Amino acid sequence: MTDPQDTAIQPGADLATSGPRRVIQLGETRYTLLGTAHVSAESADDVRALIRSGEFDAVAIELCDSRHHSLDNPDALNNQDLFEIFRQGKAGMVAASLALGAFQQRVAEQSGIEPGAEMRAALEESRQAELPLLLIDRDVGVTLKRIYHNVPWWQRFSLFSGLLGSVLSRQDVSAEEIERLKEGDVLESTFSEFAAESETLYTPLISERDRYMVLRLAEEAPPGRYRHVLVVIGAGHLKGMAEEFETPLPEAPTAEREALEETPPPSKLWRALPWLVTVLVLTGFAIGFSRNTELGWQLVGEWFLINGVLSAAATLVALAHPLTVAATFFAAPLTSLNPTIGAGFVAAGVELWLRKPKVRDFSTLRHDVTELKGWWRNRVSRTLLVFMLATLGSAAGTWVAGFRIAGALFGSGAA
Repeated sequence: MTDPQDTAIQPGADLATSGPRRVIQLGETRYTLLGTAHVSAESADDVRALIRSGEFDAVAIELCDSRHHSLDNPDALNNQDLFEIFRQGKAGMVAASLALGAFQQRVAEQSGIEPGAEMRAALEESRQAELPLLLIDRDVGVTLKRIYHNVPWWQRFSLFSGLLGSVLSRQDVSAEEIERLKEGDVLESTFSEFAAESETLYTPLISERDRYMVLRLAEEAPPGRYRHVLVVIGAGHLKGMAEEFETPLPEAPTAEREALEETPPPSKLWRALPWLVTVLVLTGFAIGFSRNTELGWQLVGEWFLINGVLSAAATLVALAHPLTVAATFFAAPLTSLNPTIGAGFVAAGVELWLRKPKVRDFSTLRHDVTELKGWWRNRVSRTLLVFMLATLGSAAGTWVAGFRIAGALFGSGAA
């Protein structure tokens, strides 16, 4: 790619906008970076005015495929098979998406402005003007995973518990939070207080995405493909993306872009851990029976009781159906010895069979999850809770029962 030149802001001659702009000239193509506020009616008006000016022949926006699909089709979850979501291990991401959506809804109710209105305006106006629409942001799931892997393990719990607390709180959204939303999206504003002080968090959340979006433009709208591209981004990305444009970009940006989508695979030890636990527990049973039959059956009984009770109690907290609770009690001790299937999967499957979500559960889902009790009232979100809490209960039961077996075999009172 050729070296960039910052030029005067010229689109639409004297069109004024409320947000900042930078214009980058690369060869025959001009890129107008429009910094928007994600909670601002003025930013949405800016987007409409610029697209309607006729100055642009392509529009790029700070959205990924999944967020674009959610914004363009807010009822998309209605058409998804919940059982497949659990089978594919996507329950956590769906729950996180609902939690972030709940935060957006609170902001909308308090401010009267729907976050992301400027992106919705870009979708509508580009479609009406029949302009190519380029989605340039990295998938939100990849960003969350890279955040998770980038921060030290001892900070992960406080980080995500803070995220969960902020999006589920029923307190009014503070003026400071709304101001942060004017610079970045919901994810950025939620993590901003951490990111400001943590390079390990700032890198995957902000700077990597600055680079990623410029690389996507290099792929989808390289110099010469379009005459003038409008790039709609949060104002917090404007400076970083402009700086990325000032450095020569690779002729083949795909490899670098794909590298920014990678997440470190689990370590061999982490992948082997469930099987190691299974081997250790079964070995414990064998040692117990080798000493005497009574001890062996005592260990088996304690394994089933501890694992079953903790898992069943967790589903009870989720207000699962009584038969789901009973099924989890009997399934958890067995699934804990079979790493290919989890107690949460069994619990969610039984709950779906007994309490299949109705149309109204999907239609009210996004509103219900804006308050804590709504997660239990709605059958869709409650099934997600059943899955996650049963999984946590089974994990706790495995460790508690495992240490109990070790104590019985090798403790000071062991024969």
